[in-house]
Amino acid sequence: MSTPFPVTEHVAGTERHRTFYLSSGAKDAPLIVFVHGWPELSISWRHQLQCFAALGFRAVAPDMRGYGRSSVPSTHADYAIEHVVRDMIELLDALGRETAVWVGHDWGAPVVWTIASHHPQRCLGVAALCVPYHPGGFGARSAAALVDRTIYPEDRYPLGQWDYHLFYEEHFEKACAVFEADVESTVRALFRKGDPAFMQKPARTASVRRDGGWFGGAPRAPDVPMDRDLLTEEDLHRYASALQANGFFGPCSWYMNAERNAQYASRATSAGRLSMPVLFLHGAWDNVCETLRSPLAGPMREHCADLTEVTVRSGHWMAQEQPAAVNAALARWLAARLPAYWPVP
Repeated sequence: MSTPFPVTEHVAGTERHRTFYLSSGAKDAPLIVFVHGWPELSISWRHQLQCFAALGFRAVAPDMRGYGRSSVPSTHADYAIEHVVRDMIELLDALGRETAVWVGHDWGAPVVWTIASHHPQRCLGVAALCVPYHPGGFGARSAAALVDRTIYPEDRYPLGQWDYHLFYEEHFEKACAVFEADVESTVRALFRKGDPAFMQKPARTASVRRDGGWFGGAPRAPDVPMDRDLLTEEDLHRYASALQANGFFGPCSWYMNAERNAQYASRATSAGRLSMPVLFLHGAWDNVCETLRSPLAGPMREHCADLTEVTVRSGHWMAQEQPAAVNAALARWLAARLPAYWPVP
C-alpha cells in the first residue's frame, strides 16, 4: 500500500562534493534538514522524515561526507567542519532555498551549530540532540574543562569521557581496523538504548586509550544481540552495508580536526552568539554527552538568546530510541518559537 508521504532518494552534486539525501513532503513546504552523526546515515532520521512531512514540512536528511552514497574524501583535513558546513549550504542552494530549520545529532550537532554561528542568514532555527553548543568548537581538549570531576577524577581521567577522541589521533589505523573487522557486530555493539544504571559512572569512552582501543582493546567488536528497541534487521543491514562499502576512514576522520575546527569557530559572526530560536534535547541516560549534572551545557546557555531545553528519557541514539518524544519536542518548539514557519493547511 502506498503512503501519502513517501521517502524518496536524491543527489545534489557540485564540482567539489556529492550529497545523497532522503526527502519526504511537498517540495515547496517549509524545510527542515536533519543532520546525522557518527557512525550513522540519513536513515537515522527515518522516524522523523514522514512524521514532519505529515505535519506539512519538507523533511530532508543527507548522508554526510564519508558516509553512504555521498562523497568519501581521502584526507583527514577534508572532514573539518568548515568543509561539511559548505556541503550543507550547497545542499540548501540545490534545494532552491535561502533558509531552513536545522536539526543535528552527535557530530551532526556541531555541524548545525556552526551553520547557525557562521551562516545565521541561512538558519531560521537550530535544534540539537545530545551535543550542546560550544562556541569555541567542540573538541576533547576544550570539553575537558567541563568534565564532571566527581565521576572522572583528573589524575585517572585527564580528559574525562572525551579521552577516546585522542585515540583516533594516536592510533587511527588501529581504530578503523577494529570497527571494520566485523561491521555488523560493530553496529550491534554501538547502537544500544540508554540504561539509567550506567549514569553517575565513567563512560567506556573514558578508558579507550588505557585499554588500547574500543571494546576493551579487543581486535573486533563483541558479538552481542541486536537491540531491537533501536534497530530492525533491515536497519542493521543498511547501516552495515554502507559502512562496509566505505570503511571507517571517513567517519573516524571527523575526529582528526580539532585544531582546524577551533580556528574556524573563531571566525563566527557575533562572537558566536546565536539569536535565532534554539532547541536542545538532553539525553537523560546518555552517559557520554551527560548534560544534566555536569557543566557541559553551560556555554550553550551563555551564548543562546532564545534557548528551549527538553529532557528525553533516552540514551545517545535518541531519535531512534525515543522517536515519539523527539518528534513531539521538535513539533512543540516549532509551533511555539517559530509559529510563522508552521505550515498553513
